[in-house]
Amino acid sequence: MHGTIQVSDKLFKPYLSQEQILAAVDKVAEQINRDLADENPIFICVLNGAFIFAADLYRRISFPSQMTFMRMKSYEGTETTGTVKTIASLHESVVGRTVVIVEDIVDSGYTMQRMIAQLQDLGARTVKVAVLLNKPNARKVDGLNIDYCCLEIPNDFIVGYGLDYNEEGRNLPDIYVVTE
Repeated sequence: MHGTIQVSDKLFKPYLSQEQILAAVDKVAEQINRDLADENPIFICVLNGAFIFAADLYRRISFPSQMTFMRMKSYEGTETTGTVKTIASLHESVVGRTVVIVEDIVDSGYTMQRMIAQLQDLGARTVKVAVLLNKPNARKVDGLNIDYCCLEIPNDFIVGYGLDYNEEGRNLPDIYVVTE
């Protein structure tokens, strides 16, 4: 990992190395392989932030399944807006299927709550959540269940490994935390 870096107008310091991240992804993939091997689930990657996590996780899934994508947006800069916008919706049927939402980070819970409700309304049999980073101290919705969590972190703003600050920093292999 590098030392302090600048992304846009903010400074970030090292937080999680790529090795730590991938070790956590391995553990979650093992859990999913045990739990869902007979389900033929459809994985839904939440764009843009989860694409790197989804790729690493999906390469470790050892049973028949599908991957598709949705794009949701709720952040402006470093803050959640409290409003969730669906930018690109689902094109595949989820009727009667087990669905695994693959998300980079769950903080307020608004996006995840909305996605789960949408998928249930579309007829999904079961909706599971696989998240790279969980911020339980930032939760603003009650009763949100995270089925597969790689890492729990405090309510800090982070960048790297797919997560961005103003659309920059996604390409960093490690995760960095804002220093300001």
